[in-house]
Amino acid sequence: MRLRVDQSSGVPPFEQVREAIKAQVGSGELEAGFRLPPVRSLADSLGLAANTVARAYKELEALGVVETRGRAGTFVAGRGVQASVRAAASSYVATVRQLGLADDAALDAVRRALGQ
Repeated sequence: MRLRVDQSSGVPPFEQVREAIKAQVGSGELEAGFRLPPVRSLADSLGLAANTVARAYKELEALGVVETRGRAGTFVAGRGVQASVRAAASSYVATVRQLGLADDAALDAVRRALGQ
């Protein structure tokens, strides 16, 4: 991930961070599931206050560009995650159909796996 903040710009730093990350996600440079640096770490590397980066992350989350997973961090969300989930589900359905498994049995298997 590459970010640069132009202190002489009339654009507030949080907007610069937000737009840079949004652009990198949009271009595919940052893929779904990519873990963004912790707020303090990124703030330090950019010479910004932690609240500035936190605001950018919060706005990106409101836009659906990233998702925060508690202490695990902030990750790129996007359509890529949902597409991967759909692909995995389709693959599972194809496999259980080949095995001749009934829908109820297939769903039970998923519930058991999620419960682990």
